Amino acid sequence: MSKHKQILLTNVNQPDQHLIEHAIKRGAYERLQKALSLDPLKVIEEVKASQLRGRGGAGFPTGMKWGFVPRDSGKPVYLINNADESEPGTFKDRVLLERDPHLVIEGMLCAAWALQSEWSCIYVRGEYAFPYVRVQRAIEQAYEKGFLGDNVCGSGWKHHMVIHRGAGAYICGEETALLESLEGRKGQPRLKPPFPAVAGYYGCPTVINNVETLSNIPWIIDNGGEAYAAIGVENSTGTKLVSASGHLNTPGVFEVEMGYPLLEFIEQECGGVRDGNALMGVIPGGSSVNVLTAEECEGVRLDYDSLKNAGSSLGCAGFMVMDETTDPIEAVLSLSRFYSHESCGQCTPCREGAHWIEKIFARIARGEGQPGDLELIENLCDQIGGHTICAFGDTMILPYRSFVRKFRQQFRERITQVLKGGESTRNPIDFEIGMH
Repeated sequence: MSKHKQILLTNVNQPDQHLIEHAIKRGAYERLQKALSLDPLKVIEEVKASQLRGRGGAGFPTGMKWGFVPRDSGKPVYLINNADESEPGTFKDRVLLERDPHLVIEGMLCAAWALQSEWSCIYVRGEYAFPYVRVQRAIEQAYEKGFLGDNVCGSGWKHHMVIHRGAGAYICGEETALLESLEGRKGQPRLKPPFPAVAGYYGCPTVINNVETLSNIPWIIDNGGEAYAAIGVENSTGTKLVSASGHLNTPGVFEVEMGYPLLEFIEQECGGVRDGNALMGVIPGGSSVNVLTAEECEGVRLDYDSLKNAGSSLGCAGFMVMDETTDPIEAVLSLSRFYSHESCGQCTPCREGAHWIEKIFARIARGEGQPGDLELIENLCDQIGGHTICAFGDTMILPYRSFVRKFRQQFRERITQVLKGGESTRNPIDFEIGMH
């Protein structure tokens, strides 16, 4: 784990932190009791002052999202924790769910008090079997201690929490598809507006934040929004969990202050590129962002603005490193297989285009590429982008375009070798995506 300021990972290495009696000894639920002593609107103001941005990928200001919830609708307000962490290369939320579930629950309770919500749900990724079991037990422990139920901490406020396990659909990480799934229907995105804050779960005001976002709330309650805003850099405050995988000597989950230099992160936190190999490229924010070449990583920092200016995105910080032995054609083919499989099928451009692009990448990788294939891929990306209900299509094409444009020479060499009857000498990608 990182040696930098710890807000979220302070207790994850304590083997008994998932047990409520030990979590309480380390301060768990003290921030909840402090929040209950504050006016709910005051809590929202502190979150706004913190400038905390959503850690699920979009980076929308959390306090602003909470402020959109109407307080006079006459309908119940719901809070949903989006724990459907399905982006390739991302496994940071898993660490919190498994190793410090009471921090997650306390963050949700503080948020629920601010929103005056009496019911919340953790929607957890279907493949996360162990996190599901651990969080379910943590919820039961919280009920037993009076932190959940009809009289939370003796305050007279009631709040009930459930955990719902998804069925393994990547698209349910999109908040409206999550709501459709939670309501018992096929997980497909809704048209917006209306937005969930106004008409979400069963048409009621609903706030959806992810695990990392909500887990920051207790620290903000305890230390104040201004103290949180003082960490990091302008427009990117606080710390960020980074899921680092790929060709690294020490992959894992790290917590660093926003604005940390990207190349320094690789060298100092992740032990450098494996086997002393040269860096080929980095996918910094999960697979659905533009890849950065080694040259483009120079001077880049891990924050929203720096990565945006570099032509990529911080996203959910699924940080995947590729060394010089990586075949970029095999790398992007792997991503295209994932996205063609995970398209929900609702929108024709995405449903059909994703499969066509996968087939073209596959034939190039097999040695059957044809002149014009790269132009065809880019044309298909044009037909998908901006023509779908949700952002799945818009983000899916980002790695496709960036790989083709930034490693165009390798693609052209492969196609030319095929036309000449030759064979590629590069090794296929072998970096692992997962928890280490």
